[in-house]
Amino acid sequence: MRPDRPELRSREEASTRELLAAMAAGDPGDQLRFRDLLAGLDKRVFGMMLFVATLPAFIPIPGVGGAVGGPLVIFVGLQLLVGLRKPWLPGFIAERGPHRSAVKRFETVLEPWFRRLERVSRPRLPGVLDHRAATMFTGLLLVLLGILLALPIPFTNYVFAVLLLAYALALLERDGALLLVAWAAGLLAIGVFGVLSGALAAAATDWLSRLT
Repeated sequence: MRPDRPELRSREEASTRELLAAMAAGDPGDQLRFRDLLAGLDKRVFGMMLFVATLPAFIPIPGVGGAVGGPLVIFVGLQLLVGLRKPWLPGFIAERGPHRSAVKRFETVLEPWFRRLERVSRPRLPGVLDHRAATMFTGLLLVLLGILLALPIPFTNYVFAVLLLAYALALLERDGALLLVAWAAGLLAIGVFGVLSGALAAAATDWLSRLT
C-alpha cells in the first residue's frame, strides 16, 4: 500500500497522487516553476511535463483551454518524436508554471480517481515506454492530439483533456499497458475528430464562399 504522505518517498518513487498533493501543498498564491516540477523525476519527467501541459485544457472557458494547452502538448510531443531523453525548456517557460491554487482545485477533483488508479496501475511493459520507436509513436500521437485540442472544435476540450491525462498518467506511473490503451483511444479520437474538423472546415469555407 502506498503511503498517504507524499514526503515519505522521493519524487522518483512517489505516485502521481503523491506528486500532485505535494504540488498543491503550501501557499495558494505561490507559482510553481516548470523547472522545479520536473526536477528529480528521471524517466517520468515527460509524464509530469505533459501532465502540467494538460491542465489548461480543463479551463471552463470556450477557446482558452485549447489555445493554451494545445501548443504546450505539441511542444511535449515534438520532443518525444525527435527522441529527446531529457526535456528541453526555454528559459521563459522554465521559470513559469501554474499557481498552487489551480493545482489544488485540480487535485480536489481527481484525487479519488487517482486512488482508484493506484489499485490497478503499476510499472509494467517497459518496452512500450522506453523503446525508441514506441516513444516516437507516442510523440506523434501527442502532436496530432495537441493540434486537435488547439482547433476550435465545439465541446471537445474535456474529451481531449481526459485523453491526454491518460497519456500523462501512463508515463508518470510507468504503465505500458495503460499507454497501449491511450494509444488506441488516441488513434480513435484522431480518426473521428480529424474527419470532423475537416468537415467543419469545408462547411465554413462553403458558407463563406456563398456570402461572397
